[in-house]
Amino acid sequence: MVAGELLSDILGFVPQKDIVYNKLLPYADRLDDESNDILSKIKGNLGRAVQLREIWPGVLFWTRKLSTYMRLYGRKFSKEDHVLFIKLLYELVTIPRLEISMMQGFARLLINLLKKRELLSREDLELPWRPLYELHDRILFSKTEHLGLNWFPNSVESVLKTLVKSCRPYFSESATQEMLDEWRPLLCPFDVTMQKAISNFELFLPTTLPPELHHKGFKLWFDELISLWVSVQNLPSWEVHLVNLFARLANDNIGYIDWDPYIPKIFTRILRSLNLPVGTSQMIVSRYVTNAYDISHVVLWVSALLGGPSKQAQAHLSGLFSSITSFFHPSNHGRWLVKLMKLLQRLPASVVRRLHRERYRKPTWLTPIPDSHKLTEEDITDFVESMMQPVLLAMFSKTGSLDAAQALQNLALMRPELVIPPVLEKTYPALETLTEPHQLTATLSCMIGVARSLVSGGQRFPEGPTHMLPLLMRALPGVDPNDFSKCMITFQFIATFVTLVPLVDCSSALHEKTDLTEVEREMCSASAEFEDFVLQFMDRCFALIDSSTLEQTREETETEKMTHLESLVELGLSSTFSTILTQCSLDIFKVALEKVFNFATTNIFETRVAGRMVADMCRAAAKCHPAESLKMFVPHCCNAINQIAEVLNEEELDKELLWNLQLLSEVTRVDGDKILRYRSDLVQVLQLTLHLKCKQGYTLACNLLHHILRSSALIYPTEYCSVPGGFNQPISDYLPIKDWGRPGDLWNLDIQWHVPSVEETSFAFYLLDLILQPELQRLQRFALGEQDMSRDDVLQSLTIVQHCLLGAGMIKVLVNSYTVMLPPHADESRENYRDAVCRVMRQLLHYILEHSEDDTKSLFSIIKIISDLLHFKGSHKQEFDSRWKSFNLVKKSMENRLHGRKQHIRALLIDRVMLQHELRKLTVEGCQYRSIHQELMRDLLRLSTSTYSQVRSKAQNVLFTALGTYNFCCRDLIPHVLEFLNPDNSSVTQQQFKGALYCLLGNHSGVCLANLHDWECIILTWPAIVRSGLSSAMSLEKPSIVRLFDDLADKIHRQYETIGIDFSVRKTPTALSQINPWSKAIAILSKNFLCISNTYFVCSVAISAVAGIMKQIKRPHKKIPVSEVKELSAIVAGDRPDNQWLQYDSSSLPRTQQDWDRCVFVEKTHWGYYCWPRKLMMYAPLEEQPKQNLTREEMTEREQIMFDHFSDPVFINQFIEFLSLEDRKGKDKFSPRRFCLFKGLFRNFSDAFLPILRPHMERLVADSHESKQRCVAEIISGLIRGCKHWSYSRVESLWELLCPLLRTALSNITIETYADWGTCIATACESRDPRKLHWLFEMLMESPVNGEGGSFVDACRLYVLQGGLAQQEWRVPELLHRLLQYLEPKLTQVYKNVRERIGSVLTYIFMIDVNLPCTQPTTSPHISDFTERILLQLKPLIEGDEEIQNHVVEENEVEEQDERTQAIKLLKTVLKWQIASAGRSFSTALPEQLQLLPLLFKIAPVENDDNYDELKKDAKTCLSLMSQGLLYTEQIPMVLSVLQEIAGSSSWHARYTVLTYLQIMVFYNLFTFMSDQKAMNDVRTLVIRLLEDEQLEVREMAATTLSGFLQCNFLSMDTPMQAHFEALCKTCLPKKRKRELGAIGDTIPSADLVRRHAGVLGLSACILSSPYDVPTWMPQLLMDLSAHLNDTQPIEMTVKKTLSNFRRTHHDNWQQHKQQFTDDQLLVLTDLLVSPCYYA
Repeated sequence: MVAGELLSDILGFVPQKDIVYNKLLPYADRLDDESNDILSKIKGNLGRAVQLREIWPGVLFWTRKLSTYMRLYGRKFSKEDHVLFIKLLYELVTIPRLEISMMQGFARLLINLLKKRELLSREDLELPWRPLYELHDRILFSKTEHLGLNWFPNSVESVLKTLVKSCRPYFSESATQEMLDEWRPLLCPFDVTMQKAISNFELFLPTTLPPELHHKGFKLWFDELISLWVSVQNLPSWEVHLVNLFARLANDNIGYIDWDPYIPKIFTRILRSLNLPVGTSQMIVSRYVTNAYDISHVVLWVSALLGGPSKQAQAHLSGLFSSITSFFHPSNHGRWLVKLMKLLQRLPASVVRRLHRERYRKPTWLTPIPDSHKLTEEDITDFVESMMQPVLLAMFSKTGSLDAAQALQNLALMRPELVIPPVLEKTYPALETLTEPHQLTATLSCMIGVARSLVSGGQRFPEGPTHMLPLLMRALPGVDPNDFSKCMITFQFIATFVTLVPLVDCSSALHEKTDLTEVEREMCSASAEFEDFVLQFMDRCFALIDSSTLEQTREETETEKMTHLESLVELGLSSTFSTILTQCSLDIFKVALEKVFNFATTNIFETRVAGRMVADMCRAAAKCHPAESLKMFVPHCCNAINQIAEVLNEEELDKELLWNLQLLSEVTRVDGDKILRYRSDLVQVLQLTLHLKCKQGYTLACNLLHHILRSSALIYPTEYCSVPGGFNQPISDYLPIKDWGRPGDLWNLDIQWHVPSVEETSFAFYLLDLILQPELQRLQRFALGEQDMSRDDVLQSLTIVQHCLLGAGMIKVLVNSYTVMLPPHADESRENYRDAVCRVMRQLLHYILEHSEDDTKSLFSIIKIISDLLHFKGSHKQEFDSRWKSFNLVKKSMENRLHGRKQHIRALLIDRVMLQHELRKLTVEGCQYRSIHQELMRDLLRLSTSTYSQVRSKAQNVLFTALGTYNFCCRDLIPHVLEFLNPDNSSVTQQQFKGALYCLLGNHSGVCLANLHDWECIILTWPAIVRSGLSSAMSLEKPSIVRLFDDLADKIHRQYETIGIDFSVRKTPTALSQINPWSKAIAILSKNFLCISNTYFVCSVAISAVAGIMKQIKRPHKKIPVSEVKELSAIVAGDRPDNQWLQYDSSSLPRTQQDWDRCVFVEKTHWGYYCWPRKLMMYAPLEEQPKQNLTREEMTEREQIMFDHFSDPVFINQFIEFLSLEDRKGKDKFSPRRFCLFKGLFRNFSDAFLPILRPHMERLVADSHESKQRCVAEIISGLIRGCKHWSYSRVESLWELLCPLLRTALSNITIETYADWGTCIATACESRDPRKLHWLFEMLMESPVNGEGGSFVDACRLYVLQGGLAQQEWRVPELLHRLLQYLEPKLTQVYKNVRERIGSVLTYIFMIDVNLPCTQPTTSPHISDFTERILLQLKPLIEGDEEIQNHVVEENEVEEQDERTQAIKLLKTVLKWQIASAGRSFSTALPEQLQLLPLLFKIAPVENDDNYDELKKDAKTCLSLMSQGLLYTEQIPMVLSVLQEIAGSSSWHARYTVLTYLQIMVFYNLFTFMSDQKAMNDVRTLVIRLLEDEQLEVREMAATTLSGFLQCNFLSMDTPMQAHFEALCKTCLPKKRKRELGAIGDTIPSADLVRRHAGVLGLSACILSSPYDVPTWMPQLLMDLSAHLNDTQPIEMTVKKTLSNFRRTHHDNWQQHKQQFTDDQLLVLTDLLVSPCYYA
């Protein structure tokens, strides 16, 4: 705390949470002043900007500064400031009409401020929920987006959701009740609003209230929503949201909710949600796949249920895993595998997170978990044990071993002693095997995951560390030049283990210390082998290098570079080797150094592949102990170079010289002050080699220069050892084995920094004076034309300049625009080299572009130099990003999530501090834009539009980066780019034109000049792009240019979110309508487009535009509250007396003017179903609404333009002509945009245009062409929806016109148009009060199935009617009853298409009959009454025993068919209805289905044969769907009794099908069955009874079913069962009588044979039920089986099949399985399994 008090003195406040790594930087003492300075600027300027209401650019600029501040310093501000920042940003985000891109920017910053919820409690901060909800609603359910009036980027949804998640903990305590009042009225399960309401609940409901407020929190809604969830059976799309809500609730309130009653249901549904394939022929319902639960939430829920007194959840979890374990076996594969692996990987991580929260996390204001529900040691052990088997199987999965490795890493944190030994058992044999490399890579990646738990040992697993050396030694052969992936994983494995362990030989401690434990003594004696290990590893590496030299791998001519694989191996090799040397003791290091030195100096390597690897190894050595290494390498290399240096001017240099140069350039990448002693030697070498002729030679020399400059000018840590201070103390004082696997201590990291000294800096400047100055002078003379240089010389000079820049990048910054930590003693008087370089480069560039533009190599070099001048501050952004990524990967693979608190290993922590230092150097965005930048950017633009495409693309990339770096430079550059697009500018070449277009397009991550959020720029760019089509350089022949225009159009269209034209922030921030000033202009434009334009695309855009304008100029209609609604005391959903008036009642329809005026129309269908909203609004009476049928004089100017065009017959003719054109044959659909256009016309102008359109409509309806019909359908639906506010007389005359039209249309309907008419009627009825449309409904009900026009027209009429009724949901019970009455006699339809349609219609009729909690029985038709009536008609089929055949009726049979045929036809329709409703209804009408079951079992075929008739196929599908249904607990006995009854039936098909039905049903309701003991016994009795069936197929199916139940642990293999089977096996068979040849033997098997076969089948089921392991009872059973190998058929066949299956499944791991058998048993088995030899 003392430190904390000091800090608050310096800063003046206690920081919320700053970044700790900043305190470890070498200049940490200066950071507090710096951060305070920046923070006060941010606070001051943000405040000013907000007071001046200047959102852009003020507020935007300073909020960006704030997020940069947070990246650099964390949340380094006081609590008061924190709260104020949050409140300010909350206000900004919720400004009503804020531009989307700004909203997203503010939201991201706000999310970041709220991220650590433990910093602010509910007392400190309270946020209102409603503004957020309004923002969310406005954007995600936008009313204008579909008209194209708004464009939202794709990311907006996830940003908003994260924002709500972050604000949720701070909603007020009354929020829950307010939300329920707001969204409960939307809970109508038939309506889309249900989805909206439930997803709002999921997103907004707060679940982190403290226990004393629970009565204001989840207790208000928990019972209501959980009972809804329990009663829904068919997985509607909103169920997922409920599950996510429950998961969050459970996780936030562990111990406060009793989940026990729901646990079997929860686990059953989780199992169903995995969509695993079960049984033989299974149909998957598509919605089960699309609406399946989200695994991450399932995992959260499960991990929150564990623990607590009842232990029920763990029992079910073990059951879940044991039932799905076999799916993890690598031989199984399918689309479900991804889910299973995700479950496996996430669950342990989630449990570790929970344990951390219970035991290690600092207590915060969030509710702690009560002690009674914390996980006990026993809970953890049970959990780990239940997961081990699937994880071990998943190690070798087809999807890779990563998921398993992550699971093992987390499991090993909790129980290393259970997890690591089995993994080791798999790893040792894998290290020995040569034939299965996959096994090796999988086991090693899992070992890497558990490395830390293994090495640190601890009380739980003290013998862990003793495995370390044997593993390392055995892994060495993996460094194998022939197998790349094996090589990489081995490097990773060795590096991981070595990072955790100091490689010090402690064997002497055995004699000195007496207080060592047994394990420690073992570790000490083993540590003597470390030296061997290091030397052997080096030998392996040398072998690898020898085999990958360039000459061996490929010819020189082909390519100079390393291949991608080789560069990866190089990276792996160098990092592993440097890790090993870092962790060595000095003794081992010296031996290794000697060895590397000899290897490097006795051979000569080519410099491309092998040379790089060797030089890397030498660099690693030099980095660890620079003084010792430099002493050996530098003199040796310098001498060699000086000796050979006579031959300096040859094009091809001596290999030895190149190799020594390369070696020297790598070895000098070490601590700067160690190089100073050799400075004279190094300068001499540089002077000799920098001007070599050979490009390869001088490039290596430049590298040497670059490295010397870098190491003397930068700040960096000099060691990464795993223990501070290294391992060089004597063993007697310090025992390294105590430090195995020890994490670094963040507060005593003791980093050794290299900070440049005065001497080093002056040496660097001396080098620059000596080398850079003369080069610059030469280049300048060349650029002024005073001196000639060859191209190669120019390139050489440029290369030297570039490397000087790279090396000395940090010494002098271009302009000190930002407080970058400069070494305080940089001498100001020296010439600013950057300015000089900049000046010379520009002169040179202009000279080359004038005189030799084809010297592209020099141009590339200049572009690189300009890029470094603009952006290089000592490290490159890409390099930094990739290091940050790899840092995170290593951190993930080695972190300890259980204890948390940054317990990483020391090397990682040092790396993180270094990254923090580099981040500070790179974060200089928003630099001031100076004239020198401006000049460089113009040069870049010139290069971007030059002749050669490679030069262009390189320059463009640099340009885009620069545009993103400097503020406001885009405005300056755009006019220059647009010059090239100007059609008047005739000197533009095609290359310049293309270059300019590319500059506007930008790259995928950077700025796009074409759509900056800045009106001034847009006014210039967009017209210019459009005009550029006239430019002389524009040619459509070149596909590249065409593609560019497409991309530009697409980018502007897609990424250009709507921005405000006039956006003003007032005292209460509101904004004017965005489109007003423009809509007039657009209106005229669009009208002209609609007439003139011939292209389809332009027209369709114009249609959207006009529809949008209609929406804009719509007059607001007044609303008043409805008086008739009364509050209900309790919640009762469904049809109640108080919402009766909303329903359709043909006796009281508004058929007169007064009725119409008196009738209260409620347009939205969901109001009143569940409960009433607080204020139900309706439209005010006609006289209070805006006047209809205005004369032209009364209209506004905008309306007049529209009115004139649409009253013009010529225009209308053209327009309708266009609308009824065919665009793509067979592809066109009903267009919602055109519908919106017509709806807008009729809504805004009432019936003014009807007279003109009427003749067109009558003409189109009579024409059966697809496009004509579609056009009239669009007009009619627009008309019906647009007449919402018309007066009664107008509406009435409208229907008089429409009804005949629709009748005609329906009689002309064709296969192409029926979908369009369905959409038309459905759209027309959507959100309309049914009583308003009574004309339509009465007309549609007139007699849909009358046979006029054939079966097709009947089906279509029903389809259209169904579309209308489905929109009306629960409000038309009377119509549904009438329809059902009408259809019932017609159910025996002959035609298949009509049957299918009727089936679908029936689904919708009965959809409303739901079985949901607190819902009244509906007044709509009930399934039970209907089924009763149907069963009467099906009686002849149920009672008869003969085979039911499909009866095909000839068309001309007139006479009355008998009851049976009628029944078959009826049955077909009923099946269609059952199949259709499986995917649609909410709850299954189970009792009714069960009555049909016996009939279905009779029909369903057994074989999988595709050419069955329709009836049998449907019966089969139907059974498959029913068997997958979700059952309530109380329904199980009903189902089982029906199945038992059918199992006694005389048809063996039925008995066989019972078994297949049972398999799927039990698996899909596994835990519900298991929670009911009687049901389990019944199932078991049933299966065992069918094992003794007289029909062979039934017996075999029973065996399969039994083995499945055993496998998913539904039944267990207990002693009585085993005894039962063994007894059956011993049934004696009667002796075979000698039969006369040719006599007919007894074909029906005797009862004895059946019983004996049943016994054998039972045993074989037990054996096949564990395909991947050998339980203890198995050997004995196999012996019992083998006794029957020579019995009569079919027993012999069964035994053979079983044995061959056993062999197939156990073959992979036979070595392990063998252990379970005794020697005698093995002998018998081998005899059985090896087929006899036929030649004996």
